[in-house]
Parts: sequence; structure tokens; C-alpha cells
Amino acid sequence: MESGRGRSRGRARGIRLQQILVTPGPPEQQQQSSLGPIHGSTSSLPRLWAAPYARRPGPPAESTGQAVSSQIATTAPPVGVPSVVTTNLLQELPQRQGSRGVPRPATNVECREPYFATLATTSVPRELSSAAVSDRVAPRPSSDVAATKPVRSARRDNKAPEINTRPAQWIESKKGTSGKQVTLRANYFKIAAAPTWCLYQYHVDFQPEEDRIFVRKGLLNLHKTVLGGYMFNGKSLILASRLPKDITQLSSLRQSDGVHIRIIIKLAGTLERGDEQYLQFYNILMKKCLAHLKLQLVGRNYFDPIAKVAIYEHNFELWPGYITSIRQHERDLMMCCEITHKVMRQEKLLNIMTRIRSDHGANFQAACKAEVIGITVLTDYNNKTYRVEDIDFQATPLSTFNLKKENRDVSYADYYRNKYNIKIKHVTQPMLITRSSDKNRQDSTDTMLYLVPELCRATGITDAMRNDYKIMDAMAKHTRISAETRVKKLNVFNQRLHGEPKVVTDFREWQLELEKQLVSIPARVLRETQVFFANKISIGAGQNADWTNAFRNNGLIEPVSLTDWVVIVPDKLMDQCRNFIRIMQRSLKNLQIRDPNYVKIRNDSAQSFTSELENILSHKNPQLILCVLFKQRGDIYSAIKKKCCIDRPVPCQIVTSKCFYNSNKISIATKVAIQMNCKIGGFPWSCLIPLDGLMVIGYDVCHDTNQRGKDFGAMVASLDKRLGRYYSAVSSHQSSDQLTRELIINIKKAIQKYQEINRALPEKIIIYRDGVGDGQVAHIFQHEVVDIKNSLAEIYECSPDAVPMAYVIVTKCLNTRLFADNRGHICNPEPGTIVDDVITNPTKYDFYVVSQSIRQGSVAPTSFSVVHDNVGLDPDKMQILTYRLMHMYFNWSGTVKVPAPVQFAQKLAFLVSQSIHATPNSQLETLLYYL
Repeated sequence: MESGRGRSRGRARGIRLQQILVTPGPPEQQQQSSLGPIHGSTSSLPRLWAAPYARRPGPPAESTGQAVSSQIATTAPPVGVPSVVTTNLLQELPQRQGSRGVPRPATNVECREPYFATLATTSVPRELSSAAVSDRVAPRPSSDVAATKPVRSARRDNKAPEINTRPAQWIESKKGTSGKQVTLRANYFKIAAAPTWCLYQYHVDFQPEEDRIFVRKGLLNLHKTVLGGYMFNGKSLILASRLPKDITQLSSLRQSDGVHIRIIIKLAGTLERGDEQYLQFYNILMKKCLAHLKLQLVGRNYFDPIAKVAIYEHNFELWPGYITSIRQHERDLMMCCEITHKVMRQEKLLNIMTRIRSDHGANFQAACKAEVIGITVLTDYNNKTYRVEDIDFQATPLSTFNLKKENRDVSYADYYRNKYNIKIKHVTQPMLITRSSDKNRQDSTDTMLYLVPELCRATGITDAMRNDYKIMDAMAKHTRISAETRVKKLNVFNQRLHGEPKVVTDFREWQLELEKQLVSIPARVLRETQVFFANKISIGAGQNADWTNAFRNNGLIEPVSLTDWVVIVPDKLMDQCRNFIRIMQRSLKNLQIRDPNYVKIRNDSAQSFTSELENILSHKNPQLILCVLFKQRGDIYSAIKKKCCIDRPVPCQIVTSKCFYNSNKISIATKVAIQMNCKIGGFPWSCLIPLDGLMVIGYDVCHDTNQRGKDFGAMVASLDKRLGRYYSAVSSHQSSDQLTRELIINIKKAIQKYQEINRALPEKIIIYRDGVGDGQVAHIFQHEVVDIKNSLAEIYECSPDAVPMAYVIVTKCLNTRLFADNRGHICNPEPGTIVDDVITNPTKYDFYVVSQSIRQGSVAPTSFSVVHDNVGLDPDKMQILTYRLMHMYFNWSGTVKVPAPVQFAQKLAFLVSQSIHATPNSQLETLLYYL
């Protein structure tokens, strides 16, 4: 499902821009044709919704040009039209960071215009008319570009969205050769251009000065025949063809006052393929094309409301849509296109807020903000989406604003009745605040809009919906798309683009061509991995990469007898629990599980469990404690884990009564037994890793749910050759620098523990780092890797460049999809499929791995980017090692999407950030207690 944060802000800006562009007349007249700044009044609010605290200050009188009476109960901006937000109000508006509904302090941030805010439009305000053109000459043909004088890059300090992290030794080739050669398709379309095609950047000045961006765009648009296809954001002009002169002067008449405006266009340089603006150009062009298809922008992606699917039994709709991204790949520029869906709930925001008020009583306002702030809402009357920034409990639909067009105050209720023929039923409801920026002025300022909850529908899914199997199953019937269906939908999307005349015109103006077929890529399928059990017995992982059935005839490779353990169980579940444990004792051939000591409790409350745990652990030191719950309860789970991970360190297993009644209880009992064995020091299977002295480290990060701005990073490092024993550490951090410091400390501890066990330092250290966003790669490459090398150089007594370390960034949330052709039938690729060409990045040493076999939907590969490599493994060995590590997550008898140490780290970080919110006791650091 498509989701995201901070997305509606850009969309709201675009809406405001469109309103201004199509409105005739100078700014004064335009303000009259829309809703102006608010400074009205409202009647006293009913106690039902009224805030218990003093109301926030309204906009200052300077923002409206009129005095604001201190007796006014509520001031609010007009619906759908921004007014300037005052500093005081900005300080009270929550800004999105971290989890939904958690505000952060506001800061005064300058809103800067991106290089390409919007595409040029042919819509010209009426105040503009055609004018004479100075030095009018035909643009130079693109074929002459090669013969022209070279132009330096427009900005040498441009930071590309992706820095070059490719290690020097793999500049020539990063491709492996092992495995069976196959040909796949990927969800990419090539974008073709002439070999000499180039983008030219110009700086544009207006004399006399014109601050209004929309007027600047209109004045320049009068010369579209001279410029051809272009993009202009008010300052920078982008052209596909170079103008005949480096300095070109044009002239336009500003009709509002009859002044002739001189437009001076100066060549700034060319945009290189690595420049951020180069790729930004393509993505803006594609967004314009998507808008031509009558798709609606929701957040960052476009959706098709006409093709919506109604799920009546659960009261929501699914809007199909597309995620598109254009980037430079190995040899070609390509557009990645993925099918996505957006949940549009039929529930009104007012209903949600009313339910919260009923559940939380006097604390409903805080609970309401926590639930509602951050939600993207859809307003049916104009089919637009907005992101809720705050709730004003002082304002109501009876609050008024000044309708400048008629120079009178009007209430929101009257406005909706007159404009949309909508009667607002609940006039005492509070108002929602959304915020945007007016990008039609160079000094764009934050603005705010007010929305009526009764007229807003929530989008996206809630945690309650995620936990409802019936809802998720109904959703999956439409969102879990098979490989064959996905390819068909992608081809239909491509046909829609080619069938829309406006899209064809846009591409022709820019001398570009979107290919009609999905890109074809070479790939390899690695040999089946051998999984080893007791007595050196090995079996193939199988075509489905699943070896669950192997436990019926094979024992664990490293069992640990469970002889001293305790079961805490509610009295009513005692008989079922005993039966389940008897099944567990017979489930594995070579795992000895003795009868436990049973402790009965009357109920499964958190207090009952923690009291018994304290009573037991204050006198005994069992190997493991098993706690039985009636059903899943987050509060009880957290209480037990805090007691067993922090206060009284002991491995702990929690099961629910559902396990006792499941028809597949034998399989469940087997998996629980394996899990318990891992928690006390054993491990069930292994794979051949023919590298002596290898330490593999996995790292992942999770946000703490209790404290905003606090994250927990978990590091898990292997301690033996078979990669069955691990050292685990977790620490909190609030900045990237602190994360790096804590990671280095934990890596040093892991190396020390490795040396204690093996009497030698690791000969090779490979770090798999998850939890890295695109914007963090530069910090990782330029700081984190360097700091780790410098620290390890002290241990190894060598130079930093000689440290035997590789650093690999892991990305599992991708829009990339791969498709195989099985005798004319489109299907998912086999597990073990490697892709290291065509769709990879030329500035990276990267590759994709398909590790899993799925029965429904389309498989998604995992991306690996090696940003540092000094361990002497060629691409083949690095790819094979990575794939084998995906077989060694002991909580699942099959492959996982990431190497096992990363999956262990993810599990540990999740436990700490969601349940215990503190660093676990160090006595557990050599056990997989978090499985």
C-alpha cells in the first residue's frame, strides 16, 4: 500500500498554483475572485467540542490590512485558499517527524523554490498579451550541438541524488558469472533520445523586476514558439535545444499596467546526467503526462478514481495508481513503473473524532490530535487531498472569514451552501488545519487552510485495519497482483501514455521517446543451496527454498538440552498446555526437552505474570521461561519482556492459547521447540560458508514508539565459522553521528568477543547495513564507513585502508519487479536469481537478489550496494555469500529477504523499540533471546 508523510504539502502548493494561473487580472483582482484572508467572528462554542485552554492567537492585523478586535472568538483562513500564517500560529502548528500524530517544535524555515517547480503551461493570464520579440531567430537544431563551443556545467557544486560509491577495484566490471543464464523482464521502460541530446540551463531576469512567479511564467510563455519545449520555475529555464545566442533578450507587455518587460535569458550551462536537476526534469515531465491521463495526485503518486474498487463490507475504496521514477541506469535512462493502490475510507473525519471523544472523555483532544494529525484526507466536493497538520477546537463551521470578492464576512457553513450546495449538519464541530506554501511568489511563505471534518474522508489504513484479517484478506484480493497480471497492467499503462495526444506532444517537444516494451535484462540463477543438519546430513533447499519437512527425519545441527525450565500458565489452560508440551517433546529427534516446572496463575494479567516472574527469578536461574496467554496482548507482552530482558535476564518464550487449538499444532510445536532451542544457545541448521575467519555483521534501526526523535539501532555479529552463534547489542541514538559512535563501540565489543572464543581476530568483516534512506547514503559513505575503518585500524594495527572490511547497504523496500517467461507464461523468477546489469546503477557496485518463492502476488528483489570492499571477494563470491546468508534465519525454515544477521538485528531493534524501550541486560548478549 502506498503511504508516505509530508506529501500533501507539495500537492497543496500545486493546487494553489493552478488556481492563480487560471484566474485573470492583477493580484488585487485575483484576490477578489477567491477567498481572502480571514478575520471574522463566530458565536460561542458549545461545551461539547470547546477547548479547555485559551485559544491560540489569530493572524495579526497586518496580514489582512484591517484591525482585529480582541472580542473575536475565532479567526480562521478561508476554505481551500491560503492566507499568510503568522509566526505565533506557526509555532503551534505541529510539523511532521517520526510517527503519526507526534508534533515537533516548529522552526522558521525558508521555503525555497525547487529548480523545476512546475512545467510551463500554455495558459496565459489575461493581463498578458503578445509582444514584440527582440533578436528573434530560429533555435539551433539539436544536430549542431556537437559542433558548438563546449559549455561548462551549470553548477559545479550540484550534489547528485546518488553519489558515486563504486569501489575502485570494481570500476571495470561488477558482474558475476556463476549460475544458469536466463533472460527476464523488469518493470522499466527505456526513455530514448538522440545521442547529441542535451539539456541547457538558462538564468532569466526581468526588467523592471517582477516578483510574482505566475506573472513571470506568463510573460515568458508568450515566446513559446521561440523557446520550444521548456520548463521554467520563475528563475531557471531549461531547454532541450540551445538558443542561437548565449544572451537572448525578449520583450513582453504586462497588460495590467501597460509596462513593457524586458526578459534577459543568459546561458548558465548544461545539465549533466548526474545532476539532480537533470533527473528532476524527467520526473516533472512524467508527472505532467500522468496528469494528462486524468489521474489524481494523492501524496506523491497518481491514482485513478474512475477505476476505483469499492469494498462495501468494510466501508472503503481502493484506488489503483502508479509509482513512477526516472533514473539513469547502466546504459540507458529508464522509467520504473510500479502498480500501487490507495485506501480511501468512506468514514468521515467527524465520525472518527466523535468516536475518539466517546472513548477518551476529558482527554479526547490530545487523543484526537494523536489519531488525526498526519492523516491525508479527501474532500469530495473538489476531489482534492490534504494532509491534516492540526485541529483547531476553537473554530467551527460558524466561524467567518472575509470573502473579498463580495467584501463581506461569510461563515464556512454559508460558503459551502452557496458554492457547493452542501448543508453542514454539525455546526459545532472543530476545524482541521492543513498547510501549504504559496509558490507563486519568490518569497514563498507558509500558508494554512481550514477544512470541515464532516466533508473530509480519511485515506490510508489504520493499525486496527492491519490487524483485522478479514479486511486485509479482502484488500489482498485486489492488491496482491500476480506477475502476469502486473505485466498486463504495465503494458496497458504504457498504451495509455502513447494513446494520449497531449503526452505524445510533450515528448515530441522535448525530442524524447518512451519505448513501448518492458526492458529485457540478463540474469543468472544460482545453484541450489545445501542446508546441513545433524550428522552432516544435507538436503537441497528446493525450488521453493523451503525445508520445513526436513525436520521430520533430521535432527538439529547444534541442539541444547532443555532440562531446567518453567511454564507460567493460567489455570484454565493447564491441560491444553501440558498436551502441547508433550507434542513439543516428541517433535524433534535429537532435542531433549524435559518436563518443566508448571506455575499456575488465576488470570493472564500483566501484574500476575510479572509477580510470578519476580518470585521465580529471585530464587532460581532457569534456562528458559515459557509464558502462556489467552490471546495476544501488547501490554502483557511488553511487561513480560521488560522483566525478562532488563530486570531479571532470562530467555523467555510467549505463546497464546491459539497454538493449542490449531489443527496444525504439530508443526507449530516443532517451530516453538526450535525457537526455544535457539534462545538458549543452540541452532538448527547451517549452510556451507567456505571462508575462514569470517565475521558477518547485521545492523538495523527502528523508531522508539515511546519517545519522539529516539531510535534504537541493533547490531548482531557472528562468532563462529558456521554462523550459528551471535553477539547482539542494541543502543539508542538521536542523531546520525551518535548512531555511528554507538555502532563502532558495539562492533569493537563483538570483535573482542570473537577473539575470546576463537583466539584470533576476524580475518574478514562484512557489514550488512539496513535502515538507510536515499538521503543517508552520503553520510554512510563519507563518514560512517571512514570512522569504522579508522577505529578498526587501531585494533588491527594497520592503516584504515588495509582493514579487511566490506560495507554493504541493504534495501528491501523497492519498486523494482522482475518477471520470468516460462514457455509463454509470465511468472516470478526462481529463488537465487541474480541481476547485476541493465537496471543497476552505474555509480554503484550493486546487484539484486530474488531469495524467496511466493505463491501469490509478485516477488520483489532485494538490492545490495557495496560501498566499501577490502575483503578480496569477487562479485560472484559476494553474491553467493549474500544469498546463502538468506537461508540462515533460524526463526523460519526457508529463505528471507535479507541476510540472517540483518533479520536478527531487525527483530532485536523491533523488540526494543516497540516493547521494552531500554537497552537489554548484557547477560543475554550471546543468546538469540529476541526470536
